[in-house]
Amino acid sequence: MTVTTFARRISRLLKARQLTVSVCESCTGGMLGAAITAVPGSSAYFLGGVIAYANSAKTRIVGVRPSLIKRFGAVSDEVAREMASDVRKRLGSHIGIGVTGIAGPDGGSREKPVGTVFIAIARKTSVTVKRYAFKGSRKTIREAACKHALEQLEELLLKG
Repeated sequence: MTVTTFARRISRLLKARQLTVSVCESCTGGMLGAAITAVPGSSAYFLGGVIAYANSAKTRIVGVRPSLIKRFGAVSDEVAREMASDVRKRLGSHIGIGVTGIAGPDGGSREKPVGTVFIAIARKTSVTVKRYAFKGSRKTIREAACKHALEQLEELLLKG
């Protein structure tokens, strides 16, 4: 299924449930917000997004604690969790999505190779995070991250 198809399905679900969403993106660099807003009428449920590529943007703009980045790294469950929670709170949405990862071609390590991506979905009372190991080019990894973020959001919306 394509990113566009997921975005359309998400659109219907968010409208039907009268829910809003916001995003905090790092490795996807705005692709997720672009995919969501490519659907006509997205202003009914998309409040906005932050491209927090640098660690300083994650801490100063979004509110991620510097201690988390220092301890776990910018590409981690903990940072993705805080990105999603903080963007949800700052923009006042029902749901926040946080995406952080290593799109490559450089920057990977043994513990976190290129293609490692963490995607968090935050609601008021809960946050779920999934770790992915995508393969392929930088473009492929970024597109896969967007697709899986929308897929995670759809799963959450279908559960109620």
